[in-house]
Amino acid sequence: MREGLNIFQPVRAGCMLPSGEMSPAPPPFDLPSFDRYGDAVPRSPVVLSVPHAGRDYPPALLAALRVPLSAATVLEDRHVDALAFAARGDETMLVQRRARAWIDLNRSEQERDPAIDEGARATALPAPSAKVRGGLGLVPRRVNGAGELWRRRFTASEVQARILADHRPYHAMLAETLDATRARFGVAVLLDVHSMPSLGPGGPKVVIGDRFGRSADSRFVDAIERIVRDAAIPVARNTPYAGAHVLDTHARGGRVHAIQLEFDRGLYLDPAGDQPGDGLASTAAILRAVIDALAHEAAGGRGQTAIAAE
Repeated sequence: MREGLNIFQPVRAGCMLPSGEMSPAPPPFDLPSFDRYGDAVPRSPVVLSVPHAGRDYPPALLAALRVPLSAATVLEDRHVDALAFAARGDETMLVQRRARAWIDLNRSEQERDPAIDEGARATALPAPSAKVRGGLGLVPRRVNGAGELWRRRFTASEVQARILADHRPYHAMLAETLDATRARFGVAVLLDVHSMPSLGPGGPKVVIGDRFGRSADSRFVDAIERIVRDAAIPVARNTPYAGAHVLDTHARGGRVHAIQLEFDRGLYLDPAGDQPGDGLASTAAILRAVIDALAHEAAGGRGQTAIAAE
């Protein structure tokens, strides 16, 4: 069931931030920039997250672009939400609507790029991450094949407004959902669903990321790998995608297991790479099998997931 999530009170100009600075007002959006599907008290120990499929490009973004919009859409995990919807049963799922070019939910608030963000100097990590150096920070700066995206740098207030309106609410709701899942089942498994461009001939078509074993027990990753291999699809672990901020933020050893799953877009999109194609159903069947296997592992290998005592 789709739920309207007008649950976050807007942060008004003049609110005091933990840093002691006055907060900006968020952009004038009436609703959260994501949707939650399923029950607030999840029916499954598996929670789905789709943070990079958003196709909502706010007017302020369009006005700031120095390249055609098609260059920014390259950042999308194109229609991977359609894949997740086709595979989903009664799992609770969060899907971001706002485009990744606006703000990237899989980057931390500290991964701000001084080349385009005037507030980056005050909040930057001691050493910028490889993603920031490559132009793929909290607000992406460039994409392969198109170069720099923006006409100008963004003010600290502009970026902070995106954090308050889009980034924090998504992660707050995801954390709340995982807490509710763990309270009911004793354990939660977060499956963060992404897609990737082709990695070339001989490369994997599916990449499982668990932060090199830090974000999930190996039995969950082993179960995913078995299913993908049984489907005769090349699979890899953590190379070239090991997961990022979503896994780092929400994994809790032994209690919340967090896994990123990347699908080659050629598996489920049409030959033009633009719309869902003939492979959607078969790829969704694989994702469905993965979800079922994770639920089975969360139940300790039993046929039915146990509900934890209050």
